[in-house]
Amino acid sequence: MADLSSELSVLVGSLSPPMLALAGSAVLFLALVVGRLLYTTFPPGKRPPIMEGIPFVGGLIKFARGPWKLLEEGYGTCGEVFTVPVAHKRVTFLIGPEVSPHFFKAGDEEMSQSEVYDFNVPTFGKGVVFDVDQKIRTEQFRMFTEALTKNRLKAYVPAFNREAEEFFSKWGDEGIVDFKDVFSQLVTLTAARTLLGREVREQLFEQVADLLHGLDEGMVPLSVFFPYAPIPVHFKRDRCRKQLSEIFAKIIRNRRDSGRREEDVLQQFIDAKYQNVLGGRALTEEEITGLLIAVLFAGQHTSSITTAWSGLFMAANKKHWDKAVDEQRAIIAKYGSDLSFEALSDMEVLHRNISEALRIHPPLLLVMRYAKKPFAVTTSTGKSYVVPKGDVVAASPNFSHMLPQCFKDPQAYDPDRFAPPREEQNKPYAFIGFGAGRHACIGQNFAYLQIKSIWSVLLRNFEFELLDPVPAADYESMVIGPKACRVKYTRRKL
Repeated sequence: MADLSSELSVLVGSLSPPMLALAGSAVLFLALVVGRLLYTTFPPGKRPPIMEGIPFVGGLIKFARGPWKLLEEGYGTCGEVFTVPVAHKRVTFLIGPEVSPHFFKAGDEEMSQSEVYDFNVPTFGKGVVFDVDQKIRTEQFRMFTEALTKNRLKAYVPAFNREAEEFFSKWGDEGIVDFKDVFSQLVTLTAARTLLGREVREQLFEQVADLLHGLDEGMVPLSVFFPYAPIPVHFKRDRCRKQLSEIFAKIIRNRRDSGRREEDVLQQFIDAKYQNVLGGRALTEEEITGLLIAVLFAGQHTSSITTAWSGLFMAANKKHWDKAVDEQRAIIAKYGSDLSFEALSDMEVLHRNISEALRIHPPLLLVMRYAKKPFAVTTSTGKSYVVPKGDVVAASPNFSHMLPQCFKDPQAYDPDRFAPPREEQNKPYAFIGFGAGRHACIGQNFAYLQIKSIWSVLLRNFEFELLDPVPAADYESMVIGPKACRVKYTRRKL
């Protein structure tokens, strides 16, 4: 991509202004013609309605105004299924539980992630996740799953608790914080110990955190369309990725040579072997590094943001805060003061508060797949459409969770909607904060335990007062977190 961009720059720079204008007009005309042809050649069956706009560029304009506005307009004018032309592609949205089952149930041979998420390859690295074929990716996801079994989660809980206790022990008797910043720091520390390894947490944390931040900065909106574009943040991303690979290669070799074992995800990947592909070999150092980065990116921001939203909503709703505090007293009476796996698993009130925060503000506004085969959908009003092969298909947890047919009074913060006998989340494909079906997030139990351990420490030791209203969501970010909000804490003991 970099070489091609250089060649195009030289070519364009050599054109005189009149020639440049003529070439631009020709390209625009060709784009309009191709764009129109794309939307008149559909497979048999009624196509989804297309949001009107300027051909070819109209979808880009609509996305530029903000995905939430696009969703509101599309759902309001077209209904649960609609298509937005974006340059040379079609993006078809499936909004609501009636039309989204195929999105979440279909296998990779029907609905693929690689074609829409391959912009992550420079960050994760070659040979992992979106840079491998389906069979190898399935094996790598199996390795993720094995690193997050119940027994593995039990081993990670002490690390969750240790990091939370140490972090909040440094707070004074009172102070003012921003939850988003606080939990971003803490979850990074927890991830370093449980995912990246003791060596990183105890010896290399600052260096690795800076390099991971460089990777994070290298994910900008342009990266989705041009992941190899020759821009400064991409150059920095590539340097950081190379240095991380060198750091982890040294740690992996030291563990393998010494035979020393640790209780972390890194160790699980070191021990893992392919079963049905690649001759049953172990993972290479580069593959392990890539998988660690992938699992970190999949969980770090989402967990820290959900931790922040949970606290903001509980602090703003005294009734639910008091119920969560009372539950902590009951848990202490039953299990003692230690936050064991069993104690955390028994915190149903806290679990519902976290789930409700996740319902109102899922971190990912859009999840996407690539349709490798055409498929039919029928809306709640009985309208049927055929989504063609080649469409990028998108669902929106945020928008769907705000539909009254999914949740009663959806704008209200009401954790009890998840409790018996209501259990509103049990309607198929209504609650998709962690995905659903075949594509449900394999790390959701890890996330719940991590967030519960943090809030258990806080509920037992602090009171909180919001100095600002519950903030709006920052829809300009790639992961949807809260805007700044000042929170006053006061230390106390249960």
